[in-house]
Amino acid sequence: MTIETTQSGHRPADTDSAIAAVHAVVAAVARAQADEDVDAFTALFRDDAVWTTGHGKRLYGRSAIAEFTAQVLPGATAHGHATYEVEHILFLRPDVAAVKVRQRYFDTTGALTGEGTPMYVMTEEDGRWVLTANQNTPIVEG
Repeated sequence: MTIETTQSGHRPADTDSAIAAVHAVVAAVARAQADEDVDAFTALFRDDAVWTTGHGKRLYGRSAIAEFTAQVLPGATAHGHATYEVEHILFLRPDVAAVKVRQRYFDTTGALTGEGTPMYVMTEEDGRWVLTANQNTPIVEG
């Protein structure tokens, strides 16, 4: 279930459009991952973005994100795929959103094999929402 929250005074002028744009970025992440498209994935980031991978590798800047992604994304769907769903949006300012994403991993038979709970901090830059500071976090049962 998608939960979207904004606080009074922090809403974008057109909240519905901003929410739709955030959903579109998350959908574009999903498409780029499914298509193993390094360029499409890295185009979603601000030039000076920060990305921390699910294994804790810290990447600073779009070029570092692109270099890492080029190493790990091609062939990534050979053993399954992931889905991405917006769970919660908190507008910190009209042009800054903290977005919790539900990430689910499936093997080639469609069986659920794991989940993640990424946090995407997105900013609106020249009318376009982009990934700015992000943490990809797996859920570890225990």
